[in-house]
Amino acid sequence: MNALSRRSQLGILLILVTTIVAGALDAAAATPVVVFGVSAAALAGLAWIVALATESVGTRLSPAATGVLQSTLGNLPELFVVLFALRAGETVVAQTSIIGSLFANALLVLGLAIMAGSFRAGDGVMRFGRKLPNDTSTLLILAVFIIVLLGVSDTVGDRASHHQQAISVVGACVLLAVYGSWLWGYLRQPHEHEEESHGGAALPIGFSVALLVGAGVGAALVSDWFVSSISPAAESLHVSKSFVGLVVVAIAGNAVENVAGIFLAWKGKSELAVSVVKNSVSQIAVFLFPVLVLLSLFFATPLTFVMLPVYIAALLLTAIAVWQITGDGEATMFEGAALVGLYVLLAVLTFYE
Repeated sequence: MNALSRRSQLGILLILVTTIVAGALDAAAATPVVVFGVSAAALAGLAWIVALATESVGTRLSPAATGVLQSTLGNLPELFVVLFALRAGETVVAQTSIIGSLFANALLVLGLAIMAGSFRAGDGVMRFGRKLPNDTSTLLILAVFIIVLLGVSDTVGDRASHHQQAISVVGACVLLAVYGSWLWGYLRQPHEHEEESHGGAALPIGFSVALLVGAGVGAALVSDWFVSSISPAAESLHVSKSFVGLVVVAIAGNAVENVAGIFLAWKGKSELAVSVVKNSVSQIAVFLFPVLVLLSLFFATPLTFVMLPVYIAALLLTAIAVWQITGDGEATMFEGAALVGLYVLLAVLTFYE
């Protein structure tokens, strides 16, 4: 506890107060827009607590293991949001939240991290190992493959289009199997720049675990309040549910990567920064999405890999852009800005959907 700075203590206290206020507003049936805004802030704050605790635990692990751990736990708020959305029958919010998180990490967060890392680099070039970016691109293309197949099948209305749920379940199992085999090898192999230290004093392991448990419980509660306010808030703000899921929920639910990835890149820890962001991208595509497809079988409105053609095209182009920019193990300021620009264009399009 002594390693926790006064600023961090105040931050945790503020997040606790925000979470309590969000619950009170929901219980008092306050204006949906207010509940929506306060709940989104609480979700982002709880994600920051997860980042703080996992970074502390990560000082005892390798950059590879830390990246996987931080990405996995960082997706907790998003997992709860999607589950509660499915329970409420909000399939549009559920699906756009998942792919929105993928876009937010692969384009916005990675782009900002590259801009921060290249700015701090002496020669303006951010350098990192090439294997993880290339592996992530392969996993992302695998996920996009089944999405494209089902999308084309749905568009032409062939015989397979009548079995979208069954195909999605099989596809989910395939993606999880491939991800498991990749993860097993990734954690066992030596990595470039393994000498990078995490820096900073580590919190006691018991306190870190307590923070993670508390943030997880808080995220589950806040997600319920957040989802229940989405429809009326979207109507009041005159925005589509697609925009709420793809932009608002994605950014709030992925505050871990927003904070951790960019901050680590700014500190010159490019390998760890890329590990956190890239692991999150691959986890969303070939772990979180298929897991949610399987879990949705217990709800009245199951989730599938079928989505609108515009998002299929955006996913395919995102996979190509990420591979092209990071596949050589180095990136510059304008390349990071290009990724951010792609996300802005996608957000604007979604706003007018």
